[in-house]
Amino acid sequence: MQDSSVPIESVDARGERCPMPLLMAKRALRGIPSGASLEVLSTDVGSERDFESFARLAGHTVTCDHLPNEVIRLTITKA
Repeated sequence: MQDSSVPIESVDARGERCPMPLLMAKRALRGIPSGASLEVLSTDVGSERDFESFARLAGHTVTCDHLPNEVIRLTITKA
C-alpha cells in the first residue's frame, strides 16, 4: 500500500511563472491515483495561494513548506 505522505511524483517548477507551476501540477496529477501525493517545487510567489485555491475547489489537500532560496514545496494529496 502506498504511503500517501510520501510523494510518488515530483514536479520541478522552479523558475516558472504563473500559471505554469499549477498547469504542470495538474498534468502530473492526472497520472497518479487518488490518495497519492505529488510534490511541486516552485519559486513563483503566488504559488501558495494558487495551489490552496485549486486544492479547495478540486477536493485535494495541500501543505506548503518554505525552503531556502525562496523555494516553496507544495505537497498535494489527490482526492
